[in-house]
Amino acid sequence: MSHRVPRTALLSTAAVTAALLALTAVPAQAAPAGGQPFAAPVGGQPFAAAEAGQPFAAGPTVYDITDTLARDLAATVTPLAARVAADADQTLDLSAAVAGKGLGKRVAQADEAVLRAKGLEDADSALLQVRLAHPDMLPALRAGKAPLIAATPTDDTAADLVAYDRAGARVVLDVATVPARPVLMIEVDTAQALTLGAEVLRSELAAAGVTSATTADGAPAVAAAGDQMQVASTGYWATKVTSVQVADIKEPFFKGNAEIFNIVGGYDLNGDPKVDIVEMPYLDKAATTYYPNQLLVHFKAYKWNLADVVMMEDDGDTNYKSLAIALVTALLTVIDGGAAFTPLVTAIIDAMPNKWWTDDPDYVDSWYTLSTKSTGRLNGAAGNAWMTVQPYWVAAL
Repeated sequence: MSHRVPRTALLSTAAVTAALLALTAVPAQAAPAGGQPFAAPVGGQPFAAAEAGQPFAAGPTVYDITDTLARDLAATVTPLAARVAADADQTLDLSAAVAGKGLGKRVAQADEAVLRAKGLEDADSALLQVRLAHPDMLPALRAGKAPLIAATPTDDTAADLVAYDRAGARVVLDVATVPARPVLMIEVDTAQALTLGAEVLRSELAAAGVTSATTADGAPAVAAAGDQMQVASTGYWATKVTSVQVADIKEPFFKGNAEIFNIVGGYDLNGDPKVDIVEMPYLDKAATTYYPNQLLVHFKAYKWNLADVVMMEDDGDTNYKSLAIALVTALLTVIDGGAAFTPLVTAIIDAMPNKWWTDDPDYVDSWYTLSTKSTGRLNGAAGNAWMTVQPYWVAAL
């Protein structure tokens, strides 16, 4: 786990440039011996160089990797299905499910490729899992009906789901209808990925000089010696979320739980952007109200008693290093005017590539200018989520 060192001094142009270069530098990846790297997709068809059995190389997306792996596993899907059917949650760690089999090495290669694709290559984790696509399929699966296997698309707008039978033949399914035939989904454990990715975001932002309202262990960030304003020794004000709901986004039948996180932005005592990454691991279903009593904004060592919030979702294909680069690029160009609070929501949203408005990661909603006095129901600017909040005094120990 990385340890963040808050920096409150203004960065020089040279320092900003160096920080951005450090973030964007990507070491060259050699193609694995005996295999070819993935080729560019043509007309939405499967990748020509990503044939079953070939080693993974740098460059493919999460879906490219999991789709190829699904084809590799199609011939041995029956014993895998038996393991899923016997599990109470119908979700298994894929590396454990195929341990000791000839495909174990292939799954390990896929896991390494997924970590690279998500900007988590330094993590010592296995992210791939296998899951039954829908609970209604369980009786047929337990009755021995031959299942299909597919990769979970990372685009909610996909009209079809491409699955594979035991012969490796493609079977195209309608995403709007739960098929009678069981389907096993190969996908990323987004809950685990978000935990790892949030730490990457915190570390990369801190390394570029974007401070946090909290330290890695949740303790108050310490104000610099020359600051005119100091954190009250008796405590500080925070904004507590008492309830929250995201609208019905009408995801297809095979989608698993959402993984929600928030980018909370304000200014430190020097007028530089201050950002917290706040996870909401409980908020995994649309059109469902949750009552977390969670602290969202920590108003300590803030120049203003105001902050903005951008809510996002990791649906599998998020590259956290790319997101960190975009945030750093945006936030280090924002200038606090000194006379009034400058909103950070627009800067954060404008920094995101167009592809991140589908599923990489999803923009959910945003809230402007939460203050130490914010209370009651707050509808998001995009009308896709709401939360009720209240001021909360965090007393010093």
